[in-house]
Amino acid sequence: MKPIVAIVGRPNVGKSMLFNKLIGRRLSIVEDTPGVTRDRIYGETDWNGRAFTLIDTGGIEPRSDDQILSFMRQQAQLAIDHATVIIFLTDIKTGLTASDHEVASMLQRSGKPIVLAVNKMDSTGVPDPDYYEFYNLGLGDPIAVSAVHGHGTGDLLDACVRYFPPEQEEEEDDDSIKVALIGKPNVGKSSLTNRILGEERVIVSDVAGTTRDAIDSRFENKYGKFVFIDTAGMRKKSKVDEDIERYSVLRATMAIERSDVCLILIDARDGVTEQDTKVAGLAHEAGKASIIVVNKWDLVDKDDKTMDRLTADIRRDLGYMMYAPIVFISAMTGQRVEKLFEMIVAVSNQASMRITTGMLNNVLVDAQTRVQPPTDKGRRLKIYYMTQVGIRPPHFVVFCNEARLFHFSYQRYLENCIRSVFGLTGTPIILSIRQKGDKEDF
Repeated sequence: MKPIVAIVGRPNVGKSMLFNKLIGRRLSIVEDTPGVTRDRIYGETDWNGRAFTLIDTGGIEPRSDDQILSFMRQQAQLAIDHATVIIFLTDIKTGLTASDHEVASMLQRSGKPIVLAVNKMDSTGVPDPDYYEFYNLGLGDPIAVSAVHGHGTGDLLDACVRYFPPEQEEEEDDDSIKVALIGKPNVGKSSLTNRILGEERVIVSDVAGTTRDAIDSRFENKYGKFVFIDTAGMRKKSKVDEDIERYSVLRATMAIERSDVCLILIDARDGVTEQDTKVAGLAHEAGKASIIVVNKWDLVDKDDKTMDRLTADIRRDLGYMMYAPIVFISAMTGQRVEKLFEMIVAVSNQASMRITTGMLNNVLVDAQTRVQPPTDKGRRLKIYYMTQVGIRPPHFVVFCNEARLFHFSYQRYLENCIRSVFGLTGTPIILSIRQKGDKEDF
């Protein structure tokens, strides 16, 4: 699992601006999926070759009784509990405040490494004399930063990376498949977890998972070893709940990040709702193998066309996840729950598949023979070769003469050709286009 860096501080010290500055240029590019919130408070980035997750917490107001502020304090605590390193951001303009002292005490109790940063140090040269008062927090040398101009951010990230575990320790030596159950509230995530653990368990231990609302449950049966991560449901947005919604997205995202396979639960009675498209979009963006699980099938009045109609609706509404298999279950009665295990193992294996360059290029030659690459103003796209550079999800790089000629429709066609030969059921595919002369970043 990647190290997690949480930016913490009282409101209005510039946390979000610093977050955007640190993520900005290095944010992983993901395709724009309909229905996925872009209002992020987490992001993947890297520094000096070390990839990590950055979290922007809400402002901590230690003594507030306000419902949203106390909720944000709770969620900041959640981020702190799971952070590898904490950036404690303060503000030179307001100077050291009583709230800063309280936040510092809260952070010190966590026992986590803390990097103290003083923001809004916008002019270089002799530091503002008020800078030195931040030594009173007892957190070592403060690092002067400007979230607006980017001064000091390199020193800040250097200080964070020093606390990261050695890279080989990040890979957990664990052969179990990690499965995140995600979906809106009351769709049956906990019922499904209980059905799996209650009746068929061989070995199970309950330990606190990544969040207060997620429990990791280990489980083993004839299909293999599994860790089920039951997440809190994502609520529907309203003005009052907007911040709460952002943090429920964060909770689901942290669970998705740790998983190998996502089970996207949908209520058979409701069909696909706007919330479902957001949940599914998070798994798709994260590049996770996924299965669409239609629960409460026992509560639906059915005829011989009901399943086909609902399948067609799901394919229409989640059009960007055509690769994900759909299974209809009832967590209450246990109908088809056992079939889930076979599917989880299958899609996990597909997401880890490695295909040789020779086999890929046979598919490429065949694809180009059947459908000629596109042309534009007399220039024809020439594709030289294709190779696989990653798994989970399978990542392919295609080398060509001019990337601008490589239309999206032809990329989609190539992806379909790869899937028709190799399967890759249940997993997204990344197709990167490189033109002659591009540096290879892989």
